[in-house]
Amino acid sequence: MSVVIGIDVGGSTTKIVGFRRGEGKSELIRPLLVRAADPITSLYGAFGKFTTENDLSLSDISRVMTTGIGSTHLTKPIYDLPCESVLEFESIGRGGLYLSGLDEAIVVSLGTGTAVVHAKRGAPVEYLGGTGVGGGTVVGLSRLLLKMDSVEHIAALAEEGDLSRIDLRIGDLAKKSSLDGMPGEMTASNFGKVSDICTRGDIALGVLNMVFEAVGMVAYFAGKSCGISDIVVTGNLTTIPYCAEIFRVLSEMFRVNFVLPELAQFGTVIGTALVALGDEGR
Repeated sequence: MSVVIGIDVGGSTTKIVGFRRGEGKSELIRPLLVRAADPITSLYGAFGKFTTENDLSLSDISRVMTTGIGSTHLTKPIYDLPCESVLEFESIGRGGLYLSGLDEAIVVSLGTGTAVVHAKRGAPVEYLGGTGVGGGTVVGLSRLLLKMDSVEHIAALAEEGDLSRIDLRIGDLAKKSSLDGMPGEMTASNFGKVSDICTRGDIALGVLNMVFEAVGMVAYFAGKSCGISDIVVTGNLTTIPYCAEIFRVLSEMFRVNFVLPELAQFGTVIGTALVALGDEGR
């Protein structure tokens, strides 16, 4: 058996995945995530847990592919295994295409900030830019406004929220149901209608909505500039239930195809492993 391992090392969070190489197509070994106080502890903890849970020995592993800012702390191969560093943008693009099944798309990685790439099978991944708005924004603003910094708790609180007490919509400004083709439910100003009676749930929902809308618009404009209507969204924030809802609304509003595939939070680490597989990983 020959297994390729992909590892995405963050500051204190590591994601790991594997592919068992077969004839023509390789089999995905379901990824996992480990948190620890520092990147090296997180990396080796993830590696040990992954190999143990999947009954893998070091002799089963042919290559280890790494990416992420934490991977720069590695000064020697992992357990003397052949290791290779992968550009994160390449990983984002390859992972997005694999998970979506598309041959070409704009791929968005919703992490602490947000990166946007243009990916096409058989061509180099093109980095298009991004925004500092992302998960870090959700945590930072929620810490200031709500004294909370757990994304899971913020998302749960947001389920109680009502955006009509937070955001200013086109319908609040226009007498008609739409204005110059813009639907009344379109946001005119995030947090532009904060009410004196808004609740903590309203604020939490407003923060999430602002981040998802900002990322959605950056991705939409990137797609428009490339003539591409398929936009794959990956990253940790895709696990929040409201994420799928807001991108569904944006899809209908702007007539594009936002795709949130299964395992979207592991898109980058899957793409990292796929670099070693080439066409096998299709």
